[in-house]
Amino acid sequence: MRRKLVAGNWKMNGSLAANAALLADVKADFASEACDVAVCVPAPYLAQCQALLDGSPIALGAQDVSKHEAGAYTGEVSAAMLLEFGCRYVIVGHSERRAAFGESDELVADKAARAIEAGLVPIVCVGETLAQREAGQTDTVIGAQIDVVLHRLLSGTVDRIVVAYEPIWAIGTGKTATPQMAQDVHAMLRKRIQAVDAQAANVVRILYGGSMKPDNAAELMAMPDIDGGLVGGAALKAKDFLAIACDV
Repeated sequence: MRRKLVAGNWKMNGSLAANAALLADVKADFASEACDVAVCVPAPYLAQCQALLDGSPIALGAQDVSKHEAGAYTGEVSAAMLLEFGCRYVIVGHSERRAAFGESDELVADKAARAIEAGLVPIVCVGETLAQREAGQTDTVIGAQIDVVLHRLLSGTVDRIVVAYEPIWAIGTGKTATPQMAQDVHAMLRKRIQAVDAQAANVVRILYGGSMKPDNAAELMAMPDIDGGLVGGAALKAKDFLAIACDV
């Protein structure tokens, strides 16, 4: 039985005051022992959130990491730096970075490998556009995205990743894949992992990341291959985030 994971992605939101208030509310009413919980925050707030989460069961994560270990890469943030601020998780390949910053499957794979090498758990995002889904290309597009990552990782490290399926057409739109639609993609992803490492396929958690909310989370996570959620907008509201994380 894979333990569920609910990870909040704050995206480019927050302030010192807002972060303190949000995490205070989350910690005050946090009562989940049934799943792992994390928040992935903007890099400038890692130190603040590390201090605010000290001693709590809520893990800290970042939203991106460089493929480089160190060097003359102005503006980049290394895996070693993230570790110094207590990060356990890091998101790689989010659809917004793929679309807005031109990140390729190969770059995402390099970032995932670098994260694992440093001791971080990469949350590897994959997903399709509405046009790709309507053209019947979902499995082809997502399969290619995850295959590049799986074949880039060193033998014996596949079980160290988390995968997040985020249908691009459902992010921030209020639209959500039906539980069965999401389950079909998650099952396909698990088969892809199994083809590379059968043992890892039983361990790797596959999250749903397309507008998960309190009113659809339980039904989504009841599906056999949906192991939690990568939560966007709802992660910025303590009540909504807790409703998802504490009702697994």
